Amino acid sequence: MKFMPAGVVPFMALLLLQRRPVAGRALLVTGSSCPGHGLCRSNVQEQTRRQVALLNATAQDLFSLYLKCQGEPFNNESDKLCNPTGIFFPAFRVNRTSERKEVMVAMYKLFAFLNASLGNITRDQEELNPTAKELLDRLHNTTKTTRGLISNLTCLLCKNYNIFQVDVRYGESSKGKSTFKKKQQGCQVLRKYVQVIGQAARVLLPHLSPS
Repeated sequence: MKFMPAGVVPFMALLLLQRRPVAGRALLVTGSSCPGHGLCRSNVQEQTRRQVALLNATAQDLFSLYLKCQGEPFNNESDKLCNPTGIFFPAFRVNRTSERKEVMVAMYKLFAFLNASLGNITRDQEELNPTAKELLDRLHNTTKTTRGLISNLTCLLCKNYNIFQVDVRYGESSKGKSTFKKKQQGCQVLRKYVQVIGQAARVLLPHLSPS
């Protein structure tokens, strides 16, 4: 599988990322004036908790609806066709005992990747299944929630740890692929998402609990 080259994205650009998956290392900046410090809402921590919980609660339904709308052979061979082994997905090695900063960085990478992947999947489904209103609505709503979550995570990283640059790595796009490959890549990503989001919620939510 080919990947686009990595690079460092400034803080404000991170808020605008919509279609590019992110993975890599965070760069700690020791200065006292983080660019996004003033962008955080007073309830950013609680809002972040709710967004993660919502994504966790709706992931399986999104995957099931996606499969239903793709038709055969995806309906009956999802275990084989949607096996995510071999596709790029950000490594997620943190747990409840990890340091909070490490957890927050890992979460940012995960949800930035998801946001980008949802953009690709939505674009493909608008082309392949333009009348699948329920699926498209759910994809748009999930993307909206994920985008808001990225914004909140960026604020928390900047405010609490002065992290405002991330070394990014871009995954393979589905653009130009066959109809079958587009459908398969979408179901592989969503299948992996279902597997990871529950773990992410279990790890992140305790770190966002009120003190």
